[in-house]
Amino acid sequence: MIKRDVFVSYSQPDRECAFQLAAHLEAQGIGVWIAPRDMSPAADWAEEIIEAISAARLMVRVFSAHCNASPQVRREVERAVHRQVPILPFRIEDVLPAKSLEYFLSTQHWLDAFPRPREPFYARLSTHIQALLGGTVSLDAPPAVRTTNSGSPVTGRYSLSIDVAEIESLQRRLAYYVGPIAKHLVKRATATAADREELTQMLAAEVAPAPERKQFLEECRAAETGKHQSEF
Repeated sequence: MIKRDVFVSYSQPDRECAFQLAAHLEAQGIGVWIAPRDMSPAADWAEEIIEAISAARLMVRVFSAHCNASPQVRREVERAVHRQVPILPFRIEDVLPAKSLEYFLSTQHWLDAFPRPREPFYARLSTHIQALLGGTVSLDAPPAVRTTNSGSPVTGRYSLSIDVAEIESLQRRLAYYVGPIAKHLVKRATATAADREELTQMLAAEVAPAPERKQFLEECRAAETGKHQSEF
């Protein structure tokens, strides 16, 4: 069996996208395992899938509405979680995971690949994967440590002066663009941002493409302006 760093998981209707993605990653020097291309002749399908996932350093889950109806998808995701293989959902449609998948995917960092064309998103994904495999970023990186002017560390959850209602508002606004991962992203950003502007910029960086990122920024700033006006 061929062993590769990245296991590309997909539903059969998304085969074309999955193989385009695999080809792009391999062109960037990233080793990919994808079925059925890398299956051994006369191999036991389930056994090869399990071994390939176990040997991978990362699973890329091509996510669409088809995934929600696929028991094979759930089995592959469950296996990756069991083997502690990080999962990177690559969302090609504006849909959220069904309840059977939400438990496994709701804390992951998502990358969106819509609207078409997908080529720019493939490039972004390959850059992110190279950083992940090189150890320079993490799918669930711990909050960075900030310091005060005196050099003392600032610790604790939500070190910004921001109340729960504002946090929940940010989560809802971001979830419109990135899905259930928003809760995790807001939690991480509020633990590291020095002020509200930095917080907004950090969250906006998670939104693609650029027009939606701009819209998210405008919504956040409008909400902040409205909050200040209501205080007077």
